Amino acid sequence: MTGSPPTALRPQHPNPRPLRGLAAEFGLEVRGDLDGLDVTGVSLSSRAVQAGDLYVGVPGRNAHGADFAAEAAARGAVAILTDVDGAELAAQNAPELPVLVTADARAALGQVAAWIHRSDENPATLFGVTGTNGKTSVVYLLYGILRQLGVVAGLTSTAERRIGDEAVTSSLTTPEASELHALLARMREVDVRAVGVEISAQALSRHRVDGLVFDVAGFTNLSHDHLDDYASMDEYFEAKRELFQPERARRGVVTVDSEWGRRLVAESRIPVTTLTTRDDVAADWRMTLGEELASSTTFALEGPDGRRLETSVPLVGWYMAANAALAIVMLVEAGYDLELIAAALERDGGIDAYIPGRAERISGERGPLVYIDYGHSPDAFLQTLGAIRRFTPGRLIMLFGADGDRDTTKRAEMGAIAARGSDVVVVTDFHPRWEDPAAIRAALIEGARAAVPEREIHEVADPRAAFRTALSLAGEGDAILYAGPGHEDYHEVKGEKIPYSARDDAREALREAGWLR
Repeated sequence: MTGSPPTALRPQHPNPRPLRGLAAEFGLEVRGDLDGLDVTGVSLSSRAVQAGDLYVGVPGRNAHGADFAAEAAARGAVAILTDVDGAELAAQNAPELPVLVTADARAALGQVAAWIHRSDENPATLFGVTGTNGKTSVVYLLYGILRQLGVVAGLTSTAERRIGDEAVTSSLTTPEASELHALLARMREVDVRAVGVEISAQALSRHRVDGLVFDVAGFTNLSHDHLDDYASMDEYFEAKRELFQPERARRGVVTVDSEWGRRLVAESRIPVTTLTTRDDVAADWRMTLGEELASSTTFALEGPDGRRLETSVPLVGWYMAANAALAIVMLVEAGYDLELIAAALERDGGIDAYIPGRAERISGERGPLVYIDYGHSPDAFLQTLGAIRRFTPGRLIMLFGADGDRDTTKRAEMGAIAARGSDVVVVTDFHPRWEDPAAIRAALIEGARAAVPEREIHEVADPRAAFRTALSLAGEGDAILYAGPGHEDYHEVKGEKIPYSARDDAREALREAGWLR
């Protein structure tokens, strides 16, 4: 299939299963001979097929996956799972392979992958985290705290898939079901006991977490985003709500600071524990903010029966404390003792977690504070700017762009929030993809000027030059927030992914300016 396949972690010692048993388990139509054939894996990309795989051909935007059956066969696929149209294509392209036919191969993929990889035998506790902002942070905070508790942990997030200290870069927020079940099987081989999974709305809508039931599901928040994929905020919410059904999760923890969280509690069909950071909202658990510094945030967490914990997170902003509080309550709901968690955190001087590209401080002890962040929604801008403002005595400079070929309705609001929350705005290109980058920049600048006409605004198309422009405007006591690229290591223009790491480039620019050694 077109494009490079995702880098995946697979089991090193797969346990073969008979294809005939697969066909019987799911009532699949069989075309061809399955006698003596075993399957050890499953792949949705013909270019990622390994010997012994079941290749799953699904309709795509420009082609049907079954068009690539010959490549799958050449790479060692033992059979093809596809729909009726795909079966005809597979017969033409790889007549030597048997074909299993189902009405919707993508919808069947999760359950089929679960069966092949024996996911129901996985002993690990599964944590699923959804929401607009904070998903990645909560997953990493779960991972960090679990390791402080001595638990072998894994995670899958927008940034990477991680098993202990082994990691590969992610290509999707939530991997396709074929990759996810293989990842969990690999984790089982090395005795991973708990796994955090970042779950996007698209993952729920597109069957990427099918075949799994999470022990605890967590909800962070809901704000304007992804309205290119969903017709309204209600539809976006309904996609998230799917995680809080008994077919998906056993228990839930919901942040109820907003009406969306409170609505989710009302409409959830699983037992739910609630968390708030607000004084005017009733909840089972309450997070109270402590000291906010340039490199850490302290907070207290109080729950039922007088249970209480005080600790810190090595990240900026009240919202990171809220993410940490959600992670802790999810652990408690999974059966971990709050006193043991508190003791581990006190021993280590707080939560020990690193979250790549999430309000990540790049600067050193001298010069302006510089943070690289993945936030690319209006609410993410609002919260991060507000957090940095609280400990910045000088000017706050905001550098950002907007995704091309994505939700255009949020661009004016992004520009407006940047102008209101900063002293200087620098607009640059960020993944214009197939859109005209100048038009994207113009929309952001229009939003900024409409909100604060007198705001100082710079338009610099090239991200490298844009950061150096921002840095030239900053000095001691000032801060720069570079929002958008976060952990990513490329800049996408007209289908080409051009190597670019905002974190590496910012460090280089700081060294050039004499602020870093």
